[in-house]
Amino acid sequence: MELRVFTEPQQGAAYDDLLSVAQEAERLGFGAFFRSDHYLTMGGDGLPGPSDAWITLAGIARETSTIRLGTLMTSATFRHPGPLAIAVAGVDQMSGGRVELGLGAGWFEAEHSAYGIPFPDTRERFDVLEEQLAVITGLWGSAGGFSFEGEHYTVRDSPGLPKPAQAKPPVLIGGGGKKRTPALAARYADEFNLPFMPFDDGLVQNDRVRRACEEIGRDPASMRFSSALVLCVGANEAEVARRAAAIGREVDELRENGLAGTPQEVVDKIGRYAESGQTRLYLQTLDLQDLDHLRLVAAEVMPHIADR
Repeated sequence: MELRVFTEPQQGAAYDDLLSVAQEAERLGFGAFFRSDHYLTMGGDGLPGPSDAWITLAGIARETSTIRLGTLMTSATFRHPGPLAIAVAGVDQMSGGRVELGLGAGWFEAEHSAYGIPFPDTRERFDVLEEQLAVITGLWGSAGGFSFEGEHYTVRDSPGLPKPAQAKPPVLIGGGGKKRTPALAARYADEFNLPFMPFDDGLVQNDRVRRACEEIGRDPASMRFSSALVLCVGANEAEVARRAAAIGREVDELRENGLAGTPQEVVDKIGRYAESGQTRLYLQTLDLQDLDHLRLVAAEVMPHIADR
């Protein structure tokens, strides 16, 4: 089981805050530093304001050396697929091949309105996502002369440059959709992620993805499965309560829905995810000033899950 750090900068974070977390996560041995791709806070004032995911990851790529970097999830509504393929390939080069692209249909209508971004209905957003996945992976994988014709995007004789440092950056798809989400994951994803989903519901969704893989002749074992969970760990009950209060959450609710409690509680809960066939957890770290939180996980949780 690999543990990854996942941040939500739209809630309030400067680039320097993100860099500090990424560098400390790398030093502590976490597998990756991921960030959301949002342009509007979902609570609070959001100061100092939103930052662009791929611009900040480009900066972090040059200030780290081993930790992997990516998004949960970039919204397909934010960018055209050609420029997004170029941006991700560029950051992959800048990082020496450490980038992963989480791509989703988008859901937060208010941020679209706040920044003048069109927000289509659900069906159209999934159509856009499907075409973007085809174009982005096609551009990365082509030897030149790539063309694509869809309802939303047409690409003609593209050189498909620049190329990423990796043969293809891993693509993550996630969510709870019952039909199109599993089908898109089976076709395009290297990893399927369950975002803050009840454990038993996640088991059902992962089985849908496995069936979708089988339907197109893909070995389900080639798919990596993961979950994102809010993190709230304390050496004792008082510390758990303090960290829950710092992010505006209740301890009992976090124990029910997140990865919360004492280190041993968290180790036991991680064991359930490992037994279900998941091999990564994205730890949603909301208080970016509390680096001792990550240090506690690295010292008291990580050593006990290496064999899970």
